[in-house]
Amino acid sequence: MSTATLTPAPYRVTANHAETDDSRTLTLVPVAGDRIDYEPGQFTMIYAFGAGEVPISVSGDPAREGELVQTVRAVGAATRAICELQAGAEVGIRGPFGRGWPQPEPGAEDLVIVAGGLGLAPLRPALYAALADRSRFGRVSLLYGGREPEQLLFRDELDAWQQRHDLDCRLIVDVAGPEWPGRVGVVPALIDRLEIDPARTSALVCGPEVMMRYAATALLARGLEPSRVHLSFERNMRCAVGHCGHCQWAGSFICRDGPVLDWSVAGPRIGVREL
Repeated sequence: MSTATLTPAPYRVTANHAETDDSRTLTLVPVAGDRIDYEPGQFTMIYAFGAGEVPISVSGDPAREGELVQTVRAVGAATRAICELQAGAEVGIRGPFGRGWPQPEPGAEDLVIVAGGLGLAPLRPALYAALADRSRFGRVSLLYGGREPEQLLFRDELDAWQQRHDLDCRLIVDVAGPEWPGRVGVVPALIDRLEIDPARTSALVCGPEVMMRYAATALLARGLEPSRVHLSFERNMRCAVGHCGHCQWAGSFICRDGPVLDWSVAGPRIGVREL
């Protein structure tokens, strides 16, 4: 096993940006050496000294050299400690780990990205990569929703993405006041009105599991094959290398065999409460 697998490398915080009332995007740079290379959809283990270690998906642009960007929601002792770090503080980084989003085949394949809440964070690198190499795709769509407008991530980028002519960016929230100009409802409802050619479309989905289940069902109803619907999971990952068994899921280890799985694998499992 490599040193990156077992030993955290020191990274320094250079920026801490508030996304929502409980989520922060941290920009990190290695204290020594080069930034780790990662694929969109992979995750790292972030160690907050004195608080613990947690798995966090990379949310930055893989083409930007030198920096590692990760978006964290404060839900426990370790994640709260990470969210409170200011410029100059250090964390330990292990990784990258897991299987990322599938790479598109050369040609004009359509891409649908479906995100709910914090699920946009691990999808953002895949969107960056698609927009940077736009000729590899036909239609590219981003369908994103949250509980309310204040809970949407990356608001400045969402505004910019909605202005692009080569990206169909649609937003929705569960509840909103009269000042919200967009739709109100759940994310899977956006799929019904989307123009889709199922034979040439791949879908990337991330968010709460119930949202992913309904989104995948809606995509299958539009004609997509199960192998073309890819979902990212996070289930009690601890060691990140498949040794501890905490993230075992019906014969797979999410940290090693995921976090990205297609519906042909995940579909039969996701609705089974015992798993």
